[in-house]
Amino acid sequence: MVLDIDFDSIEQIFSNAWDQGRDFLFEFEVYELLAKSGAETLPRARLIERGVRIPDNELVAMPGKKSVLKIVSPYIVHKTEVGGVRVVDKEPDKIRSAVRRMFYEVPENYAAGLARSQESLPAHYRDLTGNALTAAVSQDVKGVLQVQYMPPDSAAFGNELIVGLRHTREFGTILSAGLGGTDTELYAERFRKGQAIVAASPAMCTGERFFQLYCKTISYRKLAGLTRGQRRIVTDEQLVECFESFIRMGNTYCCENPEAVFIIDELEINPFAFSDFLMVPLDGMCRFSKQKRTVPKRPLSKINNLLHPIRMGIIGVSSTRKNFGRIILDNVLAQGFDPENMVIFKKGMMQFQGIDCLPDLAALENSGKGKLDLFIVAVGADQVPDLVEDVIEKDAAHAVMLISGGLGETHDSQDKAGQVVEAIFAARNRPDTDGGPVFLGANCMGVISLPGSFDTWFIPKEKLPKDRAGPRSFCRAALISQSGAFMLYRSHQCPQLAPAYMISMGNQTDLTLGDMMTYFKDSDQVDVIAVYAEGFNHLDGLAFCRAVRDAVLAGKEVVFYKAGRTPEGQAATAGHTASLAGDYMVCESCVSQAGAIVARTFSEFQELMLLAETLNTKIIHGNRLAAVSGAGFEAVGMADSVQSDDFTMEFARFGSKTVADVRSVLAAKGLDRLVTISNPIDINPAADDQVHGDIAAILCRDPGVDAMIFSVDPMSPAMQTLDTDPEDRFSMHHKGAILQRLTHLNNTSATPIVAVVDGGRLYDPLRDALMAGGIPVFNVCDGAVAALSLYIQGRLRANTIRVSKSKGVIHD
Repeated sequence: MVLDIDFDSIEQIFSNAWDQGRDFLFEFEVYELLAKSGAETLPRARLIERGVRIPDNELVAMPGKKSVLKIVSPYIVHKTEVGGVRVVDKEPDKIRSAVRRMFYEVPENYAAGLARSQESLPAHYRDLTGNALTAAVSQDVKGVLQVQYMPPDSAAFGNELIVGLRHTREFGTILSAGLGGTDTELYAERFRKGQAIVAASPAMCTGERFFQLYCKTISYRKLAGLTRGQRRIVTDEQLVECFESFIRMGNTYCCENPEAVFIIDELEINPFAFSDFLMVPLDGMCRFSKQKRTVPKRPLSKINNLLHPIRMGIIGVSSTRKNFGRIILDNVLAQGFDPENMVIFKKGMMQFQGIDCLPDLAALENSGKGKLDLFIVAVGADQVPDLVEDVIEKDAAHAVMLISGGLGETHDSQDKAGQVVEAIFAARNRPDTDGGPVFLGANCMGVISLPGSFDTWFIPKEKLPKDRAGPRSFCRAALISQSGAFMLYRSHQCPQLAPAYMISMGNQTDLTLGDMMTYFKDSDQVDVIAVYAEGFNHLDGLAFCRAVRDAVLAGKEVVFYKAGRTPEGQAATAGHTASLAGDYMVCESCVSQAGAIVARTFSEFQELMLLAETLNTKIIHGNRLAAVSGAGFEAVGMADSVQSDDFTMEFARFGSKTVADVRSVLAAKGLDRLVTISNPIDINPAADDQVHGDIAAILCRDPGVDAMIFSVDPMSPAMQTLDTDPEDRFSMHHKGAILQRLTHLNNTSATPIVAVVDGGRLYDPLRDALMAGGIPVFNVCDGAVAALSLYIQGRLRANTIRVSKSKGVIHD
């Protein structure tokens, strides 16, 4: 797309304001900025300063019969509520009268509002009350802006558009657009997800792609005339051009651009109105800052040393009790790590449990043992800062694991955490090193790396028994979690997951979630990457999303859960419409648009991870579902579960051959008069294993079926579902039992199959056996539908990303 954006002039606008001591633009300067960015229709505007008399002929020089008057103050954002926006007849006396009233009435109204709402007081108004507060507000009023009145085509709901850029700490610049006007925040709060507002990262988006997101909103349906009684008031091409202009400005004036002098912190037009197919900005604000120092890049290649160490050292092992260090040592060795390649740092001992001991890191250099791949630090937080400086100074290790808690979590430990960060930062900037070691943690449980043959979790075997005998079997998956406990509980509740890597990130003092995703996107050891996040470091959310997209393009599947999703967690940024794309909405939008499958609950996270591990080799063509049950309530429950704010599935329309074949199977057992062939299909509790298996196979062959959920009725007297002697009539070990039939079908069909076994613990052996056969199993049918629907939608989105890349639509 050809856009004439004058970046030199835009930078000059920022520079002029900065030279005047401002980090914001006045509204008329925002219009100037829009003019330089290619906007085609801008209202004429003039600033009327206090005490300055404008000649009559200039006051009435603007087109139209009316004028809009707006108060200009860096702190009065919501002008309408305090009488800061007025429309008057374009007559000199009426304009002057309104302006004089506004200079006095607006500060009084704003000060009265601040007095009632102390929490919204700007910092320099605090401790002021009454006349003093009013005087301070009045002092900050820079004038009244006279703006050309351009009446919109319609004042109906939905005919105003908000478009904004906002710099976020985690994801950098974010573009959002949707229903505009004075009730924008209310719309964003009350409408269903994605209906009022959409958001995306300009760094990973184009104007056309953002437009496709925007097309799903109520805002677009109104503006495009797609609702009853509405006519189109803007073209698609205008919207794409507007979005593309904002995206290019967002990518130019951002922290990610090392050549940027200024950063746009907020740029918002609310609203754009529409007059005779022209987009007219009626209000605008912009805040900006200067580019800050960049953090040096971490040597991510050393993550390989962290996950696949040849030489390992540990400090903090007790010889008299099972402290954390001792438990870690036991688990490392139990997982198969070679004790010959292990060293314990402990004064006063030559060996412990047959492992060489050294008194300190200085002795390592003199011992001839060589540099460590991984150094595990399991000592108290007080000792960590000096130890970190020591390992950096002596270049003793490629990677360091900081198990220690109490480092940055409390106010008292902030200084120690800062000391560690500064030491790491200094090492990265030293020209005589390779960037120093990488650090995992602090406050982490460490790593279980089955390919690396070690386990640093500090959970004793009595609390977390593990089968370490015989050949190791694990899934080609990595589970990365900011919370070690989350990972511990999920893996214990669902041992079928068995990922090759489990990594506890802790405080992300150095290595981040984005770093780990960057490493695993290129790993030939994993096909599935699952991530639990509580927060991202500065701009790491953007780095994470870029790595997610690269992983998806490489054919991998990414499952994601973000904690901190409530309105309370977003309250700090709720003071202005530019922050209406709240933190969780931004995170969910960016991560899902990058290609990850986003879970909504803890249980859904482990279910999606299970589906990704078991179904990643299956082919997903679409979202047409076949559902089979032996119980009527399940068929109804599955039908009720295919629609959600987060996904949309549809039930497949069975082909005529499929219907005929299913009817033939039912007739052979005398069930054809009891079963209506529909979707979902309730095949009756009298249906035996053969009927279940044959119908499942028929549905999988139907080209109109993209996936199947098969609910086994384990308590049916006709079904063989018990773990009993093969001679028993209910034994699941019979050759023709549903276990063998479904397992064979799963191994021979490309159609994804999900099983439901709704029953008590008596049927756990059947669930386990189906899982061992590569079939994901759920206890309840509605949970199966929801998880499979989210999974399929994620797979389809990932396919779209790959196709777009192959066509050159997505650029690196």
